[in-house]
Amino acid sequence: MNEYQLIVLGAGPGGYVAALKAAKLGLRTAVVENREVGGTCLNRGCIPTKTLLHSSGLYREMQHCEYAGLAADGVRLDLDFLRRRKEEISQKLSAGIAGMFKAAKVELITGTGQVLSSHSVQVSGPDGSSAVYTADEILVATGSVPARPPIPGLELPGVMTSDELLENCHRPYRSIVIIGGGVIGVEFATFYTDLGCDVTVIEGLDRLLPNMDREIGQSLAQILKKRGARIHTKAMVQQVTQGEDGLLTVHFSAKDAQAQASGEAVLCAIGRRPCLDGVFAPELQPQLEGRRLKVDDRYQTSIPHVYAIGDVSSPIQLAHVASAQGTACVEMLCGHSPSVDVSVVPGCVYCNPEIATVGMTDQEAKEAGIPAKAAKAVMFSNARTIIDDSERSFIKLVARTDNHQLIGAQLMCQRSTDMISELAQSIANRLTVEQLLQAMRPHPTFEEAITDCLETLAASL
Repeated sequence: MNEYQLIVLGAGPGGYVAALKAAKLGLRTAVVENREVGGTCLNRGCIPTKTLLHSSGLYREMQHCEYAGLAADGVRLDLDFLRRRKEEISQKLSAGIAGMFKAAKVELITGTGQVLSSHSVQVSGPDGSSAVYTADEILVATGSVPARPPIPGLELPGVMTSDELLENCHRPYRSIVIIGGGVIGVEFATFYTDLGCDVTVIEGLDRLLPNMDREIGQSLAQILKKRGARIHTKAMVQQVTQGEDGLLTVHFSAKDAQAQASGEAVLCAIGRRPCLDGVFAPELQPQLEGRRLKVDDRYQTSIPHVYAIGDVSSPIQLAHVASAQGTACVEMLCGHSPSVDVSVVPGCVYCNPEIATVGMTDQEAKEAGIPAKAAKAVMFSNARTIIDDSERSFIKLVARTDNHQLIGAQLMCQRSTDMISELAQSIANRLTVEQLLQAMRPHPTFEEAITDCLETLAASL
């Protein structure tokens, strides 16, 4: 049977969540995927990188555990084993999604899908076969791929995107140059500094993580420098060359001077672009917004009955954004109101200490004309932080001065990626500082610092 109520192109975190939600709401659903179930997140992004960071963090901690009265001699990291573990975890999670498809009666169609019209999709199978499927509605969730800017030398062997570097994580690089100081760049910088690798990060803007609170980027740069990394900001890459010794050299300008950095490998981590190659038949020309698909508030593209979610259409390229959009899109298709507030987006960086943010910074509130104040709690007096011997850590909260509602949170501390959900929930439900102070937070926890910060903020409003 080639007729469905919904066909989803892509089985990443947006597509598979949307398909399972659609099946739960009674739609006869199929998913088209030409690679592993789980998409980039599960196989070439979030999960593999966090697996690597978990191991490298343990490795670094075991080498610096004297503070806890421990001594670990002869600690070594088996990179081949780590690569296998990374792959096994991804495969296990991918198999779990395939199992959920089967249980929910979602048909998984293996192949590359192309939208032919508002109600038809052609799927080209890996064996060269081709079939056309029809559906009442089509949802494009094809995600994104690493971007490669037109910089001479990026095609050289040893210059990699995050996809290729993950495939080569078993290689014992002694030095690496990372182009880009965003989330991908700083997470790989953390991994390789943990391993004792010679790391250089080159960022074009004035700080690392330029889309986040200024203090976060500045603090992270200090921590990475302390661990031996070299950080260059306001630096524009001009070209990459390779010497006779095989070393790659990145040539860049910084502070009106020419400079260069060399390494055995180069990571190009300057962002990702929507994956739209071949998604639509040549005669179909969906409207774009920049490089991504333009959608309305119901996620419909300019082509009737064709919708898009996640990296292929969203300005915020995060797995949980794709999942939330997929859920909201299907709910509206089925006549329901969205159950998730997609405007409140937490962002996480799995460096050490972790970073998590949601909502607005005080500077963004000021620029938007919103009356707001911020307060900060430095974690050096927090018991768990002292026990953990953590480095520079803080929690910053932002609230409106007129109604005291929380509108932003910026955390740079251990477990911040777990704590951010409480603050996202608070912003989504428009809770006030006073309401948040009514909650008792257990002792001793990192989360106690939220109470400290709220008390400081309440006193200033």
